[in-house]
Amino acid sequence: MKTRLDIVTLLTFVMALGQSGSVQANDRDQGQIVDLSLIVAENYPCTWATGFPRFYMNRYIRIGPSSPYNSDLLQIDGNTGTQIDVPPHSIPRPGSGLKNAGPLGLEYTDQTPAWKLVGEACVIDVTSLLDQAPNGVSPLIKKEHIIAWEKKYRPLGQGDIVLLRSDYSDRYYKPMPEGRRFLALPLEKKSPAWPDPDPECMAYIAKKGVTAVGCDSPTMGPMPDLAAAVHDEGLLRGLVFTEGATNLKKLPPTGAFYCMMGPRHFKGPYGEGRAFAIVGGQADSLIKSARAKRVADLSVVMAANYPLTWPGRGVSRHRHPYTRADFFYEPALDIFHHTHLMDSHAGTHLVPPAYSLPKPGFNNNNYPPKVLQWLKEYEVKFGKRGTSRVTADKVPLSQISGNARVIDVRPLIGTTQNSQWPASPAITAAHLEVYEKKTGKLERGEIVLFRTGHVDTHYKPLPEGKTCMENPINGLSEGWPAPDAGAILHLAKRGIRCVGTDAPTLGGVDSKQALFTYWTLGTQDMVGVEFLTRLGQLPAKAVFLFASPKIKGCHGGPGRAIALY
Repeated sequence: MKTRLDIVTLLTFVMALGQSGSVQANDRDQGQIVDLSLIVAENYPCTWATGFPRFYMNRYIRIGPSSPYNSDLLQIDGNTGTQIDVPPHSIPRPGSGLKNAGPLGLEYTDQTPAWKLVGEACVIDVTSLLDQAPNGVSPLIKKEHIIAWEKKYRPLGQGDIVLLRSDYSDRYYKPMPEGRRFLALPLEKKSPAWPDPDPECMAYIAKKGVTAVGCDSPTMGPMPDLAAAVHDEGLLRGLVFTEGATNLKKLPPTGAFYCMMGPRHFKGPYGEGRAFAIVGGQADSLIKSARAKRVADLSVVMAANYPLTWPGRGVSRHRHPYTRADFFYEPALDIFHHTHLMDSHAGTHLVPPAYSLPKPGFNNNNYPPKVLQWLKEYEVKFGKRGTSRVTADKVPLSQISGNARVIDVRPLIGTTQNSQWPASPAITAAHLEVYEKKTGKLERGEIVLFRTGHVDTHYKPLPEGKTCMENPINGLSEGWPAPDAGAILHLAKRGIRCVGTDAPTLGGVDSKQALFTYWTLGTQDMVGVEFLTRLGQLPAKAVFLFASPKIKGCHGGPGRAIALY
């Protein structure tokens, strides 16, 4: 028999869903997703070779006696792996009095419009230039290469993303010490450098009105002395760059949808990212949306004075705070280069199965006694908890991309009693059934997004921002609505493999219920995307895309979420 609170909640839900409108059925032909990103790992040449901080991952939280979860501390510089450059990488801020200063000098990674990250891939084959230069020198891509491509295919224009394919990273990005050929040996003038455009070529491309330019070389800068000029020709015109792409040979010359995304670092002049393309399927409609700038950014800005990282209940249970560390000063821009230290679940991020599931062979007696008791309860009710080796880098991009179904769960806010706190209102299978009766059944491959409104309301600078996580998890206010294990099982039966929320976590603030939710997600081979924002801006039909840097063995993944409509 349902309690009075359950009945009131369901009635409220029915009323809310009746106002939400219908959602189109899922387009099952999503197309082929092609990953164009380099793996990031400590034994790869993934960071710039001349004095920049090296990538480092500390596996500082591990499933065992101290925790039922895995998480990592990342030290990652924006010039790591496949990366994005935005205008402030070359343009000083307005009012600085420096050469070329202007408004684009404020378009950092947190301010870059989402529509600049997407478009139609125009792949220009310059593989004939590979290694065709002396040691320490780059073979130059000329505007004649671009003009020849245009004569063969079509003129470049607004909404296009030019990708310069040399196959350099495909050939030379390898584990160390062999990987020294990628960056170190060209810089030491012991091997030819990577092909890159000369300034005249970049100027020609930029004047065509394209959105962005990408290359499969370590940087959009020819050796030995044209890098600054090439950057200026593009970034001063508002372009963004993808550097360190790979696998461009898998794309057709035109017609593929291209996307490059990474975390929205506050005042970041560049940033680590993930590039991918969609060939066939929905590619044409996504390209049309990109050209029309119908692109919504669903990611929070990453800044040290915001509540980005799990603070833990009580004292000394927090995860590593998001930290920015400055190094080399750049006088021409009046900025420091910087790296970041952060927990792998900071900001808008991915939750892979291995976050909560141990590896095969794990001895459950290694859990703390309380967690071991919870596991026994869980397995009686929901079946055996699984195991997993699926870290973020092993999650297929196709699993975190698809047609969005936004479920408004805001009517659940205020349905818990103060005496129950810390507690989150539970999103149950019954709520999902009510939703489906109003809008139609959830379809296999769709991305289910829970709209709680919590991050929209409470993501504010600290100390006011304590209302986002610290107060709810310590029982000083109600937690955010969160799906229980039964709701996750219901979604799994529908073929849903990715669930997102505009709350800090899918687990909510009750430790036991949160663990049940994450165990169920992982056991069902599902993933989560947490800490979204502004889900209310999405229309009934939209395509959701999420990507985080391809970090080997990472148990989370700070990244970026967008939607096209």
